[in-house]
Amino acid sequence: MTVCLLCGSQKAIPMFESTDRLYGTTTRQFGVVRCGECGLLRLDPQPAPAELPQYYPDSYWFAPDQSAASRMEERYRRMVLRDHVRFVVQALRGSPARGPLLDVGSGGGLFAAMMRERGVPAMGLDFSREAAAICWRQQGVPAVCAMLENAPFREGTLGALTMFHVLEHLPDPRAYLRIARNLLAQDGRLVVQVPNADCWQFRLLGRAWNGVDVPRHLFDFESRHVSQLLEQCGFEVLRRKYFSLRDNPAGLASSLAPRLDPMARRVRRVKEGGGTRITRDLLYFALVVASLPFTALEAAFHAGSTVMIEARRR
Repeated sequence: MTVCLLCGSQKAIPMFESTDRLYGTTTRQFGVVRCGECGLLRLDPQPAPAELPQYYPDSYWFAPDQSAASRMEERYRRMVLRDHVRFVVQALRGSPARGPLLDVGSGGGLFAAMMRERGVPAMGLDFSREAAAICWRQQGVPAVCAMLENAPFREGTLGALTMFHVLEHLPDPRAYLRIARNLLAQDGRLVVQVPNADCWQFRLLGRAWNGVDVPRHLFDFESRHVSQLLEQCGFEVLRRKYFSLRDNPAGLASSLAPRLDPMARRVRRVKEGGGTRITRDLLYFALVVASLPFTALEAAFHAGSTVMIEARRR
């Protein structure tokens, strides 16, 4: 039994067991426990570091091709990423720090590309060589294939750093946050986003909630846990946002119908013709639209299925 990342307690309450419901990379059951002191959820035991890559299949990120369905998907992704872009642009406007923005876990680079379109010198960083290549080749975004601890940047040189759905994947999120703080310029901005385990969706769906994402998510944070972790690592929390147009409605749709999820179908290499693919994409999109009212309501009560936090280096 491991100790809690946040409070160091050895008290752990078994919650449930689950497996890879979305991508089907394994049938193994993994235990999820809740800390008996602070309530942080985690996999216990965590997979060994050498084991983790097998749960991250090829094409785990979005990379557009020339098909009509893919072009439609890229337009949709651009539309729903705008609230992420607006959140980060507002953070940059409130910061006197200068230097480029580094998007950690950049995947195919679409977010960084949209920031560059707005005049922000954004770069990508991803542990996948293929993802970094797609950043360069398809989005025109400079990208580095590395983990943050090996990133070729000098301390104090970044104006901003973003981590969208990164912390929950890390065996030691605290170490990553401390490295991020060292890389940021004085008063530089950090924006993190994670699934929020204090959401209505988790209360209603339990282990079927997409935010659990066993075994890739090693931790299931509540908003308060992320704030505590940031403060422990030398950050001051400035803002929180509980709704993401990209993630909240789509997360509920994928929880209810994981086999319709376009990324899951691509990862699972589901055989489907162009017409079938578009039909399934439209069905999934209809479910996403139907999920909007509920996800907007839970977010209004600060119980959205994701939380996006702006923090500054103290």
